[in-house]
Amino acid sequence: MIVKRKAGVLYFGNEEKKERESLVEIQFHDNLVRGVFLERLNRFVLECQLPSGSIEKVHLPDPGRLKELLVRGNPIWLQASTDPKRKTKWSAVMTYDASNDMYVSLNTQYPNRLVLEALQLEVLEELKDWRLEKAEYTVGNSRFDFLLTHKQNEQKLLLEVKSVTMVEEGVGKFPDAVTSRGARHVEELTHFQAKGSYQTAVLFIAQRTDLRGITSAPEIDPHFSRVMEEAQDQGVRLFGRSCIVTPERISLNGPLSVYAKKD
Repeated sequence: MIVKRKAGVLYFGNEEKKERESLVEIQFHDNLVRGVFLERLNRFVLECQLPSGSIEKVHLPDPGRLKELLVRGNPIWLQASTDPKRKTKWSAVMTYDASNDMYVSLNTQYPNRLVLEALQLEVLEELKDWRLEKAEYTVGNSRFDFLLTHKQNEQKLLLEVKSVTMVEEGVGKFPDAVTSRGARHVEELTHFQAKGSYQTAVLFIAQRTDLRGITSAPEIDPHFSRVMEEAQDQGVRLFGRSCIVTPERISLNGPLSVYAKKD
């Protein structure tokens, strides 16, 4: 059975809906061009070579370090921009991690799009008791990715989504670069959780499949590691999911264990 929800996003399921899990995906519709990564000019701009041999500046929608992925000579899949006002004509979509034989998505917007669709369809087993109330919900001076409402008692839950691309020895690590903004979000969730005004959760989406769990990276961002540990101690829920990435699509995959790194 295939149920189409909107252009470019499909939901695949079966009659039993085993464990209430389904496949939510974004299709690329053969729109990707395979190029070669040459150089990272700044956080958001790459220099890549197209199949024609031309050298182009390419927008990178992931400001992370990506040191293990952006290696000169690596293949990189690009998508042409349809915005005539943009300075760069291409966007980076995914690359290939040869050391782990794995495609990895480079677009930090995809996790939120996949989670939004999964919440709308109510197919996330870990959040089966909650329904989507609103995306990009503002509390005070902060904006969170999703507001959920409990199906039985109308309690509210703030949900943040974090993109994971770095893997070491089969474990996903977040972040791969210092993130003061990410730490602030988790600190605020911890505050709301301790205060009792909201239930809270962080859903880490690994944009690859070759991992068995997710943790923090104290060697990169010790502050975030401490914040994540405190959040877990205070009752902030930590969830994880992987993704199946190919040149044809990126699909939301099964759950992963998430644990805070102990110093």
